[in-house]
Amino acid sequence: MATKPPAGDPVQDAPQVAPPKHAAAGLTAIGYTALVAQQQMGVARATRTLLKVNQKDGFDCPGCAWPEGDKRHVAEFCENGAKAVAEEATLRRVTPDFFAAHPLADLAGRSGYWLGQQGRITQPMYLPEGADRYEAVTWERAFEIIADELQALDSPDEALFYTSGRTSNEAAFLLQLFAREFGTNNLPDCSNMCHESSGSALTETIGIGKGSVSLEDMHQADLIIVAGQNPGTNHPRMLSALEQAKAAGAKIISVNPLPEAGMERFKNPQTAKGLALGGQKLNDLFLQIRIGGDQALFRLLNKLIVETEGAVDELFVREHTHGYQEFAAAARAADWDETLAATGLTRAEIEQALSMALASRRTIVCWAMGLTQHKHAVATIREVVNFLLLRGNIGRTGAGVCPVRGHSNVQGDRTMGIFERPAPAFLDALEKEFGFAPPRHHGYDVVRSIEALRDGKAKVFFAMGGNFVGATPDTEVTEAAMRRASLTVHVSTKLNRSHAVTGRRALILPTLGRTDKDVQKSGKQFVTVEDSMGLVHSSRGNLRPASPHLLSEPAIVARLARATLGAGSSVDWEEFEKDYATIRDRIARVVPGFEDFNARVAKPGGFRLPHAPRDERRFPTATGKANFTAAPVEYPTVPQGRLLLQTLRSHDQYNTTIYGLDDRYRGIKGGRRVVLLNPEDGRELGFADGSYTDLVSEWKDGVERRAPGFRVVYYPTTRGCAAAYYPETNVLVPLDSTADTSNTPASKSVIVRLEQSATV
Repeated sequence: MATKPPAGDPVQDAPQVAPPKHAAAGLTAIGYTALVAQQQMGVARATRTLLKVNQKDGFDCPGCAWPEGDKRHVAEFCENGAKAVAEEATLRRVTPDFFAAHPLADLAGRSGYWLGQQGRITQPMYLPEGADRYEAVTWERAFEIIADELQALDSPDEALFYTSGRTSNEAAFLLQLFAREFGTNNLPDCSNMCHESSGSALTETIGIGKGSVSLEDMHQADLIIVAGQNPGTNHPRMLSALEQAKAAGAKIISVNPLPEAGMERFKNPQTAKGLALGGQKLNDLFLQIRIGGDQALFRLLNKLIVETEGAVDELFVREHTHGYQEFAAAARAADWDETLAATGLTRAEIEQALSMALASRRTIVCWAMGLTQHKHAVATIREVVNFLLLRGNIGRTGAGVCPVRGHSNVQGDRTMGIFERPAPAFLDALEKEFGFAPPRHHGYDVVRSIEALRDGKAKVFFAMGGNFVGATPDTEVTEAAMRRASLTVHVSTKLNRSHAVTGRRALILPTLGRTDKDVQKSGKQFVTVEDSMGLVHSSRGNLRPASPHLLSEPAIVARLARATLGAGSSVDWEEFEKDYATIRDRIARVVPGFEDFNARVAKPGGFRLPHAPRDERRFPTATGKANFTAAPVEYPTVPQGRLLLQTLRSHDQYNTTIYGLDDRYRGIKGGRRVVLLNPEDGRELGFADGSYTDLVSEWKDGVERRAPGFRVVYYPTTRGCAAAYYPETNVLVPLDSTADTSNTPASKSVIVRLEQSATV
């Protein structure tokens, strides 16, 4: 029997606050995991499902992209992974009766948490023009509606095909193939909002937009720097890798505006030490940096390395790099006083970090959104690469760059061609394999897609997973843009905010999840994913699908392509739906590194993709070498009486999916509308701990963007800096406040003022 979802939408404006924690995981995490699993799945189903998570014969966790080692623990998942699995494998169901009882206006007034808790969507649903609620529709009619809209467009570039990072390699390859045969490169994806800055910087500097390290490298490093990242909440299984590195003698530096429990101490719930003996202290040095000061920090460290006799790996620099002299001149110009002001750090702290860097032969730098979502994000990551190149720390065991991805296949989607600016070689391979000429002009990324909808240049929006409205910046602008579309389509497993913000017509297409069995005409299927470190492996669901009316993502794309392109298509879409091995055969002939795909992925654990900088110390850049860069140092400057706000996740959250209303490690319970302030800033601005404020962002366009009714929480964050959860604060991020080069929204550096709240 299906479990009962929450009866109503809970009040979220009166959270309880306790002191932040100083350790992550432990017995509490086990207890919470068991509770959530039981509530959503029941004991027997939970046990059967969780024991298959991240196993070689099981399914890939729909949460983060952290890799698994060759030897797997019987419980190869973290607390947040268990929450993700529980919500997908839930017994709760969203049927046509639910939509009949909840008109669109009602859904639009609900929180994202409430929507997600209702369960799995069971049938295709259609919102006709002028209707006030969704109604059930057949798959045939749904594809006919989409095909009619697409065929009626004046140009293929009036269609947008968005992809979430949870999409499999097979589905992603088919979606980009369909979009390009249809005639557009409008393939925005969630990478545009997270690690696009990483890809831009790494492609320019080392020739490939992916990390260069493996899990084994993490275990062999002498020094690991974790910058702009909170593994305890966002990538909890990374804590095990850090713990193992510490056991082997590694030192760890954390660079973050907020102290994070997971980086202070890790109580591994899978070991006696973690459960009973207090766990493992991880940080050797915590650099509590000002938001956006990371480029200035690494530039000064680079100056000090350049000026230290014998510190630069001169042989590596001479043989494998380009642009050193120009870079070194810029590095020598770095100023101590300016760096201290930009970072908020002390001279002693920076000198200690330098000492640790000089003592390390094998250094890894890990980062996430804290580095990628600033105006100067790409320049910051280039400076990180400079730091590693100086001492030969790319292409060496135990060393390298480690951008830590979020969604479990966000990296694989890009590898499969989900990119609005495809490489000519990729398009050449598509044309040779499939016999049609793909478009060569660039398409729209996420920000430009919103602008195109706003300006009437795009009319059909198709999303393969994700919560586009909840994830994107400038919420009011984005929602108004979506409502201008003639048709919005979402391929989904559960409800989210995007289903309530529609075009004139809308469709919800329910799909299989990672946990579900996928049986097609040729038999049971599996899909593949690529993790954050370039390992490709299979994923097989083990549960009966939530409804007989669900289709897999590959099947949805294949049927849409047949309905839209008809007999004129040069692709055998029906064969792809029948047998996913045929998709992999074509991937093998189009995407480098996937040769003999089916045979290699059949091996337990899969295979590793080639990475020239890591494997050969070969750098496929324009210069043929790794490139030093010398961008001017930038950091946010904030007017008097204002604060610099970063948006972030709570511990009960994965991207825009809200699992609960607590942030256990930060001491927040029962609410999400909180803003974390340094006590001195709060007192100086006249806002007491526990008072309520409106957050108002300030941008050069003069538009007032307001997030009302946030409880002030005094918190040990850096002076002049504040933090609050997204998507509640996405409304504050201007659409055109983006990173140079990558166009990623600058969600980690929003200038705000605090005003007395009139809503609480």
